[in-house]
Amino acid sequence: MDGDRQGWRQCLLSGAVFAVCMAGTTLPTPLYGLYRQKFGFSELTVTVVYAVYAFGVMGVLLLAGNASDSVGRRPVLLWGLGFAAASAVCFLCATGLGWLYAGRLMSGLSAGLFTGAATAYVMELAPPGGAGRATFVATAANMGGLGCGPLIAGLLAQYAPWPLYLPFAVHLALVALSAVVVLRLPETVRERRPLSTVRPQRPGLPPQVRPVFTSPAIAAFVGFALFGVFTSVSPAFLAESLDVTDHAVSGLVVALAFFASTAGQLAVGRVGAGRSLPLGCAALLAGLALLAGALHWDLMVLVVLSAVVGGGGQGLAFRGALTTVAAASPEHQRAAVISTLFVVAYAGISLPVIGVGLLVGPIGLEGAGLVFIACMAVLVTGAGVYLLRRPAPSGH
Repeated sequence: MDGDRQGWRQCLLSGAVFAVCMAGTTLPTPLYGLYRQKFGFSELTVTVVYAVYAFGVMGVLLLAGNASDSVGRRPVLLWGLGFAAASAVCFLCATGLGWLYAGRLMSGLSAGLFTGAATAYVMELAPPGGAGRATFVATAANMGGLGCGPLIAGLLAQYAPWPLYLPFAVHLALVALSAVVVLRLPETVRERRPLSTVRPQRPGLPPQVRPVFTSPAIAAFVGFALFGVFTSVSPAFLAESLDVTDHAVSGLVVALAFFASTAGQLAVGRVGAGRSLPLGCAALLAGLALLAGALHWDLMVLVVLSAVVGGGGQGLAFRGALTTVAAASPEHQRAAVISTLFVVAYAGISLPVIGVGLLVGPIGLEGAGLVFIACMAVLVTGAGVYLLRRPAPSGH
């Protein structure tokens, strides 16, 4: 009994460290408008600054996504916290655009190291028989942390002094505390190997995975693209079109999307992976439609509904996609297949976001948003129709 209690305490502590790291990746979201005023850059630049994060994540997933299997979970998490601290320092020192690019890149490297290693660590620290609850802890820490970032930054920027500094100072303190926690937690990888044994993970699709990969990958791409556009340009839309300049409100709207995604991921256990994929696609389509209505009619209520419905759809679709492709993969190639899915998903965060930024100049924020929505709607509708005609295996 004492062993179970200690195991759950360690599991929850590692989950809290995971949440702290992920919160740092979304911390700047409600602050981009302030940076635009301070440095005088365009909406395109905002989207590029945002997308640099995704390139950092993809780079780590490809080059060192399996590093913690070799060198241990704790060293990789400490490196991830080091990059998170470096990101906070870049934002604290920001005197120009270059600091923002560097901060976002460091943040991406941090998230890339944490995503796989922290998920595995949370599950390994749980007591025997606690895999289901540990999965909940890992999911809630990941998406909940992403949601807490803009919420905390928005509240501090609106109601506390030094809006461009205090959020990152607070995060830096939390990162330091997290490092102390990790140093006190046990290592779960028993046979550790030197760093020189880590090899780049090349994305790969075994023949038996290819027939079931395309539709889940499209759903993951669209879900992450919706998150990418929502987190990078929704604060600007709220300020310019709805006259909502309260940073706490813009942070809360973005946070709602991530919290809804957590709920969507948790619902997959009840509805099953096979049904969650088409349901997720339908919810993503509804979220896109609500976002289109919000852009066209300038209605705050539709922005909030698009965050909740689209976020829930993203959670359903992404966990369903992950479960489906993992179930179809041979065990010795599963990590490479999952890495491929994550690379597709993070391409969704970066490429469409930059496309929206490019279109804002010639056709405005509303027009750029509607073009993005139309393209994503075609993709997710195609994936949903295909899944209804050829259902994905349910997996376990």
